Amino acid sequence: MSIRSTYFSLASLAVIAAALIGGAAQADDYPSHPIRLIVPYSAGGSADATARVIARQIGKMTGQTIVVENRGGSAAIVGTEVVKNADPDGYTLLLGQSGPISINPAVYKNLPYDPVKDFAPISLTSTYPYIMVVNRSLGVKTLQEFVALAKSRPGALNFGTTGVGASNHLLTELFDLKAGIKMTHIPYRGTALAVADLVAGQVQVVFSDPISALQLVKSGTLVALAVTSKERSPIAPDVPTIAESGYPGFDAVGWHGILAPAKTPPAILAKLNAEIVQALKNPETKSLLESQAIQVVGSSPQEFASYITQDLALWKGVAEQAKIEVK
Repeated sequence: MSIRSTYFSLASLAVIAAALIGGAAQADDYPSHPIRLIVPYSAGGSADATARVIARQIGKMTGQTIVVENRGGSAAIVGTEVVKNADPDGYTLLLGQSGPISINPAVYKNLPYDPVKDFAPISLTSTYPYIMVVNRSLGVKTLQEFVALAKSRPGALNFGTTGVGASNHLLTELFDLKAGIKMTHIPYRGTALAVADLVAGQVQVVFSDPISALQLVKSGTLVALAVTSKERSPIAPDVPTIAESGYPGFDAVGWHGILAPAKTPPAILAKLNAEIVQALKNPETKSLLESQAIQVVGSSPQEFASYITQDLALWKGVAEQAKIEVK
């Protein structure tokens, strides 16, 4: 090795060492001021509720305020892009969800962010199932009866969703593919509107978040046929899973997780991960989330990154087979 190449090698090592030392020093006094947790949805939904529960506990543990900031719009693209463009210093974080992180890339041709390259996963915080509900007047009580009815009337049954390319749109398309049925898509501007039209009989089935539908199930207005998670939901233990109802291996859930802008120092990511995982173990935090049909997880950054990769592949495949594209 020449003197010149040796000089540059040593210089490179010095730069790397300085960066590592600098990152560690940043982490030592982190956080020294309030952190913004961006929720790319309006206030009041499950993502917002999850963010506030977790933020409150992390704030108690760190002694710093975690400011939850709702930046909804354009299928969660607006708020997600805010975090992509933020300084990678650990003071602007994203409450990520399956919609913007793993479903939008499958249905949007020109997305202003890359879910893998533009973000650093910190921890998968929680997952939640969808519940398949139908109007009682449809006359079916089980998933098998519903599929038999749908097969006898191709395209005649309408399913309601929260919009073209939304999570429950792709979820319903995935179920159609697995069950070998064809239904007609009726998009709405929110779960409440879709469920209201389900009650009115304008659509025949909705894959809803449990909170929006369970009261109507308990009152007898709607019938719950199945949940989409691999295991039954503690909030609806009497409702079977799609997997146990004739479609082994079916497991498609929504999720929440916390991400930072790419290039956030590893030492800060590690510190955040430890705080988030610890916050999720808090009994009060766990109880509050589980009361909303949200299953607490907690993971390493590497596990979360792997989870995102698998979820991206799932929804990309569904979008391609069902020919779903949002322009």
